[in-house]
Amino acid sequence: MITKEENELLCRVEGDAPMGQLMRKHWVPICLTEEVAEADGTPVKARILGEDLVVFRDTDGNLGVLDEYCPHRRASLVFGRNEEGGLRCLYHGWKMDIGGNVLEMTSEPVESGMVDKVKHKAYPAQEWGGMVWAYMGKKDEMPEFVPPRWAPTRETRVSIAKVMLPVNWAQILEGAIDSAHSSSLHSSDMVPARVNGAEANDKNWLRPSTDKAPRLQVQRTDYGFRYAAIRRPIFDAKTHDYVRTTVFVAPWTVLIPPNNLYNVANVNVPSDDTNTCFYFIGWGNPSQTPETETWRKFLGQTVGVDLDSYYRPLRNYDNRFWQNREAMKAGNFSGIKGIPNQDMAMWLTMGKIADRTHDRLGASDLAIVEFRKQMIDAVKQFQQTGQAIGAGDHAIPLSVCSFQGVISKEIDWRNHETKYVWDNAESVSEGDDTYKVGT
Repeated sequence: MITKEENELLCRVEGDAPMGQLMRKHWVPICLTEEVAEADGTPVKARILGEDLVVFRDTDGNLGVLDEYCPHRRASLVFGRNEEGGLRCLYHGWKMDIGGNVLEMTSEPVESGMVDKVKHKAYPAQEWGGMVWAYMGKKDEMPEFVPPRWAPTRETRVSIAKVMLPVNWAQILEGAIDSAHSSSLHSSDMVPARVNGAEANDKNWLRPSTDKAPRLQVQRTDYGFRYAAIRRPIFDAKTHDYVRTTVFVAPWTVLIPPNNLYNVANVNVPSDDTNTCFYFIGWGNPSQTPETETWRKFLGQTVGVDLDSYYRPLRNYDNRFWQNREAMKAGNFSGIKGIPNQDMAMWLTMGKIADRTHDRLGASDLAIVEFRKQMIDAVKQFQQTGQAIGAGDHAIPLSVCSFQGVISKEIDWRNHETKYVWDNAESVSEGDDTYKVGT
């Protein structure tokens, strides 16, 4: 049973909260690259770990991630002029570059020399996998940026649906690692079928099992954990198991079991204690992975249709998440369109920060129990040693990935060879590293 104090330790990320400080030891996704695609384009507001930021691409195409508020009088730079290599505040014309250097102070006499005495807060930024990343920890402790497992090479197609949710990061992540709920909540979209493994089409994800009560097994690691949800397959149930392995990559990433065409992941970045930027990702070979707009339409996450211009869902508690009761009578289990929308309805109805002291967990909640225990232990260790789970030497190895398939009961899933879904078994190189991909 988790205590109230442990729940606070797990969920709170703002200011000096230990979990937020742990997360700052990692490169953090800030926004989508498409939001700041244009040089000298419109600046974008981002709120990450309780901190208000402004993101922009300068005249030369370089990305800047700055404190949103001008160092002069704290007016918002989101409304500033993006021009000639910097962001100019509208209030008095102060201008900052991507490094936080103050280039001009039009309201100050040149002879004051004040322009050389002020430095604005700026974070180092990277662009990879369709996202803008920043390192928000101490600069003298900044690690090298390493591509995430869901975007191993520049050749990988990465399609991302982004949603801003008014709920704590941990209960979203718990939903992502909860394999048991897919057999109920998503049962009209993840359909049992006489197939040899999970398959995808333009309407459904098919799976070779009718078993709604998986047996769970967990393997703890330095970067998080792997776990297997083991079900009876439709074929060869006496000799084989249908195994789906999920990988939790601390602090906020989940590698979800793939289908036959592409891989799946999600990333859950806290905006603050009670709001989260949720990214649902399809990735893999460009010939097999849906393009971004197709992906968003499939998930029911299209801006202007399902989301407003700030990526906030139009479905909410007051409009019952657009639940269709007639469709439910006709056989649809949830009456809610789109796999992530079904999840969101559950997450949001639990409250902004779920009171986990009232949970009654069972055998199918083993991954939830492991996540809570591991992250609470990790943040306590971080407070004592400064070592962050999943960072530095404890980062996830390149060989680790999620998996699904029907395998012999004689095979231990922990030792089963796994490869990312690709069009054929091969290796794709990026720089000095080789990332394994395959069917």
